Amino acid sequence: MRFSRSLRSRVATAFAAVGGGVSLVIAVGLYFGAQDAGERLIDETLNAEMQDYHARRSRNPHSLPPATITLLGYVAPGGANDPVLPKTLALQPPGFHHVHLGGITYRLAIADQGGTRYYLLYNEVLFQDRQVRLTLFLAVFVALMVLISGGLAFWLAERVIEPVKELARRVRGIGPDTPHAGFSADFPPDEVGELARAFEQKLDRLAAFIERERAFTADVSHELRTPLAVIRGAAEVLLADESRTEKERRRLERIERAATYMSDLSTALLAMARERDEARREQVDLASLLQEILDKHQHLLRGKAVEVVLEIQAGPALNADPNLLSILVANLVRNSFTYTERGTVHVLLDATHLSVSDTGLGIPREALNRVFQRLYKGKNSLGAGIGLSLVRRICDRYGWKIELHSEEGKGTRAVLTFSN
Repeated sequence: MRFSRSLRSRVATAFAAVGGGVSLVIAVGLYFGAQDAGERLIDETLNAEMQDYHARRSRNPHSLPPATITLLGYVAPGGANDPVLPKTLALQPPGFHHVHLGGITYRLAIADQGGTRYYLLYNEVLFQDRQVRLTLFLAVFVALMVLISGGLAFWLAERVIEPVKELARRVRGIGPDTPHAGFSADFPPDEVGELARAFEQKLDRLAAFIERERAFTADVSHELRTPLAVIRGAAEVLLADESRTEKERRRLERIERAATYMSDLSTALLAMARERDEARREQVDLASLLQEILDKHQHLLRGKAVEVVLEIQAGPALNADPNLLSILVANLVRNSFTYTERGTVHVLLDATHLSVSDTGLGIPREALNRVFQRLYKGKNSLGAGIGLSLVRRICDRYGWKIELHSEEGKGTRAVLTFSN
């Protein structure tokens, strides 16, 4: 679930919505209540006037019905002096009705008594004007309530979320080497306190994990490098003995190369394990490093009909850890040399790209997106182990880009895009 607004704005919006909704319900209730009360009052007024006119008519049969701005009366059948009943009213049955007469809305009351039908109309213009004013008043009331509740909501929201903001400040100020000193005790035993305790438990586990990782890297740095240095030194001493046969020398060279590779790889992995490596960066001449790596891996082409073409169009200097850059380039070269039995390996270096192309086995289409996964082993074993996975991680570390273009049976092209 993703939230595009801050907690404060969501709380304030909820308060404002509730305030606006309540005020709207109250306004609607007041409107219909006032309308119903007004109609009841008009009907009671018409009943009272009708009874009064009946009484006057019974005392004086020639008494005329009311004829004022508010009230207007008719009788049927009427006398010679009585006003003429409009046809619209003559069609209405006894009871209460709303009618339009002469462009004016009336509330009509009709009653029969003694063979005579009485009509009494109440002019609703004033009542309708009051309803319009009431509607405007209620609309202003709702708008003001929304504004007031919104302002109060923002003020209250700031106070409500202050414990959450304080917790965020506490957690933000805690680093890998900063003890948190039990900050959850400063929060009350409510939801925020529960969240603080959960953070504290996670931070404890994270601190313990970091400590174990540091101990592991320190042990690896000392306990692994030392025997590898012993192996390399022993191999160099044995290679210095000219009495060794060619077969023995090849085996010793293989041991030395493996020890060197393991030493470089352990150094690279330890560098990747560090959070920052600015202190280990330096300007590396990529052209010289590339030439050195090609020479170092010539043994992989021994006995193969493979031609290596090196084309250097520029000599960029990259700001990086030399060991990591060496591991990256060596992986690309080693893959091409290993999986090319005949043909050409073309290495091209310019100011922004390093391209390694070969006419080797190629990579199946379905495996192209997976060869950078750690320990993935494809049909041709390309990508097995941590080689290409480490290449991708190094590129991500420096903001570089690595791409593979391949067709099974025709070859592979690896392109490294870097920034100077």
